[in-house]
Amino acid sequence: MATYIRVLAVGVYFGLVLVKTEVVLWQRIHDMFLFREPYMYLVIGTAVVVGGISMQIIKRFQVKDMTGEPIVYKPKPYHKGVIFGGMIFGMGWAITGACPGPIYAQIGGGEWIALLTFIGAMGGMYLYAWLRPRLPH
Repeated sequence: MATYIRVLAVGVYFGLVLVKTEVVLWQRIHDMFLFREPYMYLVIGTAVVVGGISMQIIKRFQVKDMTGEPIVYKPKPYHKGVIFGGMIFGMGWAITGACPGPIYAQIGGGEWIALLTFIGAMGGMYLYAWLRPRLPH
């Protein structure tokens, strides 16, 4: 139970960070896709650098997860479905102003229209699971 509480606390903290940095605002996402301001590119670039450094630390020090299991990086093979999936993901992000993480932050921040985004994301996830055997992998 303590593990679940810690995970919930990290999720709440992450949501607060997303809301306070305004990366969950539709206008910020809209401006990013129209190349009006560099704010979101700087945020995303910083996240990529922090993620890369974190991966190196995890590999070098053989960090374990909360359950004590070693964290292992398994690269996925490239295939043409990555391009199509990325395009669909990008279109959804541009239209709704949210990728999966910020949907919860938007709902928590009182943006009730984000419930429609959540329903669409869940529908897309189930549609992918249903179509997966027929898709190029």
